[in-house]
Amino acid sequence: MLPENQVVKLTAAQKAARKAIESTYSGVCTIIERRDVRDEKTKITRKNEEVPVVENQPCKLSFEKLNAVVQTDTAAKQTQGTKLFIAPEIKVKPGSKIVVEQNGVTTEYSASGVPAVYLSHAEIMLELFEGWA
Repeated sequence: MLPENQVVKLTAAQKAARKAIESTYSGVCTIIERRDVRDEKTKITRKNEEVPVVENQPCKLSFEKLNAVVQTDTAAKQTQGTKLFIAPEIKVKPGSKIVVEQNGVTTEYSASGVPAVYLSHAEIMLELFEGWA
């Protein structure tokens, strides 16, 4: 993984790898964070407003069936992992809301942890968005 704030020159092979990965992107996403927003006209600060920080960013969702089975009160439930592939320069903070449109379906997720950042892409584990923490 890449150290944060490091400028890296890509080789031709690395550029080709990134291009190959990005050619699989079939969705777009909007990344939303909660921030305090100051209205310059009224000088009033609104707390915890949803602010889009990235819009219409090409991406790809990948789904995997996890072998772990979670036992609930009524039945066993098999879990599914959802991973977002996105350009490595896009900064996604843990807990951000990510709205992904792929294959005609729009779903809201939250970033469940720190992204794994590589030269060619970043991978972010997602969970279904259930509300702000």
